[in-house]
Amino acid sequence: MPLTSPKKMFEDAYQGGYAIGAFNVNNMEIIQGIIQAAEEEQSPLILQVSAGARRYAGQTYIIKLVEAALQESDLPICLHLDHGQDFDICKEVIDGGFTSVMIDGSHMSFEENINLTKQVVDYAHDKGVWVEAELGQLAGVEDDVSSEKSIYTDPDEAVEFVERSGCDSLAVAIGTSHGAYKFKGDPNIDLERLETISSRLPNFPLVLHGASSVPSEFVEMANKYGGQIEGAQGVPEEKLRRAAQSGVCKINIDTDIRLGITANIRKHFAENPSEFDPRKYLKPARQAVKDMVQRKIDHVLGSSNAI
Repeated sequence: MPLTSPKKMFEDAYQGGYAIGAFNVNNMEIIQGIIQAAEEEQSPLILQVSAGARRYAGQTYIIKLVEAALQESDLPICLHLDHGQDFDICKEVIDGGFTSVMIDGSHMSFEENINLTKQVVDYAHDKGVWVEAELGQLAGVEDDVSSEKSIYTDPDEAVEFVERSGCDSLAVAIGTSHGAYKFKGDPNIDLERLETISSRLPNFPLVLHGASSVPSEFVEMANKYGGQIEGAQGVPEEKLRRAAQSGVCKINIDTDIRLGITANIRKHFAENPSEFDPRKYLKPARQAVKDMVQRKIDHVLGSSNAI
């Protein structure tokens, strides 16, 4: 089955009150675990590739791994560029076969962001490729993306931005953040702002970045076996589920997958200190990815049996 655009995925998700999971991929085990989970749950998928993943694995390797998955699965799968930094990167992945790109001009002025996004939109739409943009800024660090503070998305600006840029979906800032250390104290997610933006952009798909929930049991597991990630806290799953019912059609998940992999590999090494065969510790790591993705599909996204 060929790669698909997120267009129909998002139309169905909007009407059904659920979201599609956009899971960051870096290697074979992560891709396999995600695919296995989505097959069991019968959920559509977005596999997304960051700048860091392109440097680590290489764009060609990732594309070929995804092609292998497509040969073995009949799931609807979209291949998406996460946080494209400029027009050239977006053009490169579009020409390489990606079906969706995100151009991230959120660090620019409003006018500069519109102009850059429109440049990508004009090129992508000629090739039938979907374009996600971002308005507002998320705090935190993930790969090459970092900001010390959040700048929440203004609903009025969001309407103007979408109309003038021609983007197909919009990532909004409502209090989520990149990385594992999202909050100190009670999580503050501005669902009211989200509902306002959604009401002013009816039937338009919104996106949440920085939406890992950082399950405490995996933080505890990692720390129990030698980790030092005290105080990590993510977005409560029930708030993400509410967002999926308020116009959010795509929820990005990366940190939780990293956390599940690392916690399980630490556990494996602690319990098997003489082990040196990568297949022995990457097998439970792959299972951890599968379990985490199934958890997200069931409890956060609501996309089970959406195919």
